[in-house]
Amino acid sequence: MNLIIQSPSSIAEEAIAHLVQLSGATSSQRVSDTVYRLPGARNNEQAVADYCAQARLDFGYVEAGRRLADFGLVVMDMDSTLITIECIDEIADMLGIRTQVAEVTAAAMRGEIEFAESLRRRVALLAGLDQSALQRVYDERLRFSPGAETMLAALRRHNVKTLLVSGGFTFFTDRLKTRLQLDYTASNTLEIVDGKLTGKVLGKIVDAQGKADWLQRVRDELGLRREQVIAIGDGANDLKMLAEAGTSIAYHAKPVVRAVTTYAFNYVGLDGLIGLYE
Repeated sequence: MNLIIQSPSSIAEEAIAHLVQLSGATSSQRVSDTVYRLPGARNNEQAVADYCAQARLDFGYVEAGRRLADFGLVVMDMDSTLITIECIDEIADMLGIRTQVAEVTAAAMRGEIEFAESLRRRVALLAGLDQSALQRVYDERLRFSPGAETMLAALRRHNVKTLLVSGGFTFFTDRLKTRLQLDYTASNTLEIVDGKLTGKVLGKIVDAQGKADWLQRVRDELGLRREQVIAIGDGANDLKMLAEAGTSIAYHAKPVVRAVTTYAFNYVGLDGLIGLYE
């Protein structure tokens, strides 16, 4: 196994030397200022994890020779994963009820409220809002997570397909599909009548099981094995989706997610995916 060490900033040589000793790696290879590969790592995984947490480094054990081109599909959550915001919280801010809605969002992300129920509750609070508020959120507040565009460009170079699957809204996923050249998107549709949000969601809600179903659907359509799929998410609503992927990544995630994924990116951006497989 290769032990991959990553950081959003330059990594001290002393830290790498200590990790070589801790892990029993045969050497260290500098991939860049922010990424090191330690081949032959085999010892003290818990000690490595503890040291990396103390030093604010991300780490991952990756099979030697594994490359990004070996995968066929990357599935991503949208809010707080591909983008930095929770769209529904920003929409609520337009009505002056951000705190009220954000509290429900946070509880759902922690797994304390069933997602579909939490979404219905939150959307109901948006009734009467002019649909122009959605465009304002998109134009004024939506930002990509660090490394998102770099990661997506690398996936395109290696012919890896992308699926953005979200408990959020088609207003945003449709625009991101075009803007970022994504291959597939799936999310929820807000009902709008006479230019106003009605407080309802149309059709079946894309919840935790819905996300997993979409992953399976696209994986099967592409004729891929489970081992060829990577999933990235941050909240409890992503757990079923993450469990369906051969490789799962918790991105700046809640503890309930970090506990069950293959890798956790606590410090680096989404381009940490490239670092794992360079």
